[in-house]
Amino acid sequence: MTKENHGDHEHHNHLRESETYYAARTKALESLFREKGLIGIDTVDRVIRFFEHDMGPFNGAKVVAKAWSDPAFKARLMADANAGIAELGLKDGIEGENLRVVENTATVHNVVCCTLCSCWPWPLLGLPPYWFKDPVFRARIVREPRAVLLDFGVTLPKEKKIEIWDSSAQVRYFVIPERPAGTENWSEEQLAKLVSTEAMQGLDLVKA
Repeated sequence: MTKENHGDHEHHNHLRESETYYAARTKALESLFREKGLIGIDTVDRVIRFFEHDMGPFNGAKVVAKAWSDPAFKARLMADANAGIAELGLKDGIEGENLRVVENTATVHNVVCCTLCSCWPWPLLGLPPYWFKDPVFRARIVREPRAVLLDFGVTLPKEKKIEIWDSSAQVRYFVIPERPAGTENWSEEQLAKLVSTEAMQGLDLVKA
């Protein structure tokens, strides 16, 4: 096993263990809240439906696809991200105020983190994943971004510059990843299906 594969294997093992732990903890808390009468039987289901249909990474993917397909829209989005997403009928809402968009190019790769806590553009990306809140990730990404990217399976040319953007209560960042080659005639709907949550934070590359 190569060093790169070993690191990726350990990362995914850690991911599975953390998901199992948090799933069990969430289930226990849900049962306790229901037993105490703090939440109704259908409360959790309604919250889940909200994140499945109204707020989630599918919103961000639509923004990316539109930016790839419409240079004029991308220019407006880069100048004023909140006004840009409003053009698509999307609401910035709570945790989506003061949004800033950065674009990955052939020479620059952008990565988003939150070194202080876990500030995250919820309206565009839904719930923040466990790794974004992980103190180890938050500490390492600013010190050794290439090593962390490698853990996520992303290898960048040595000459490509990496920019780290630290989200805060004042501003949240959103990445337009590089558009993959061979998608020039694709529809926005087709393009949106390629875009992952990690790609919109700089932890993945979009592939056709």
